[in-house]
Amino acid sequence: MSLPRNPDRPRGQSRSGGPRRRPPRQVEVVDVTPLTSRMVAVLFAGDALAGFAEPAPTAHIKLFLPDAEGDVARPVVGPDGRLAWPDGRPTMRTYTPRRFDAEAGTLEVWFVLHGDGPAARWAAQARPGCRAAIGGPGGRFSVDPTASSWWIGGDESALPAIATLLEALPDNATGRVHLEVEGAEPRIDLPAPAGVEVTWHGRVDEPGAVLVDALRRAGLGDDTHVWIACEASAVRRARSYLLDDRMLPRPQVTTRGYWRVGEADHPDHDFGED
Repeated sequence: MSLPRNPDRPRGQSRSGGPRRRPPRQVEVVDVTPLTSRMVAVLFAGDALAGFAEPAPTAHIKLFLPDAEGDVARPVVGPDGRLAWPDGRPTMRTYTPRRFDAEAGTLEVWFVLHGDGPAARWAAQARPGCRAAIGGPGGRFSVDPTASSWWIGGDESALPAIATLLEALPDNATGRVHLEVEGAEPRIDLPAPAGVEVTWHGRVDEPGAVLVDALRRAGLGDDTHVWIACEASAVRRARSYLLDDRMLPRPQVTTRGYWRVGEADHPDHDFGED
C-alpha cells in the first residue's frame, strides 16, 4: 500500500526534509584512450546517463567500482531518501568529469594510473564492456565572470579539473598555469586561452613543492584569482601563503586537497581551510 504524499513537501524531497538521493547511474565503458603512460581517458555510456546534468567547471562525480566478477552493486532508496546497499556498499572514489556529451550520451573521465589503488587498478584494466556506476555531478565552484587574471596550479590528479576550468575562462583571460607531473611525461594539450601561459614541471621533491615554489615566485596582482589543487599538505602551505602573506581576498582563492601522502582514500571536500 502506498502512503499519501504530503502536499507540503516539494516533489523530489525526502520525508526527512532533504533532497532524495538518486541511485548511481549504471554505465558501461565504450572506449579507453591512453593519454600518457600514467593517464587514460575512459569513455562511459548508457541509457542511465539521460538527464545527467551538465557538469560545472571542476565538478566532481562519484565512481562506484564493480566487484571481482564485474558486477556493480545496486542500492535501494529508503523512505527517508537515503540509499541503502543490501549487497554491501561498493568501493567508491571521487573524480572530475572531463567532458559530458549530452547528444551522444557519453561521459569522459581521466584516470591517473598511480600505485595499486582499486580505481587505478580498475582503470588500467578497463575495456569496452566493463561496467561501473556514476553518482553526481556535484561541486560548488563557479567562475567569476569579472575575473580576467588567473594563477592556476595542480598536479596530475587536477589535470581534468584544470582543463574544464580553462574551457570556462573568457577568451580575454590572462594568467599562468603551472602543472606538476611525475617524470618527463608527454604533455597533454590543454584548452588555454591565448593569454594564459602553461608551464609543466617534473616532480623533483615532495609532492606539490614545485607548485608552492612557483606560487611564491609569481607576480600576483590584487585582482588575480588563484585556483590550486594537489596534495593536501602542499595545498595548506599554498593557502596560508596566499591569505596570510599575500593577503589576497578569500573569494579570490580556491584550494583543493585532492589526495594526501600515506592515505588510501583522502576525504572529499578538502578545501584546505583548517
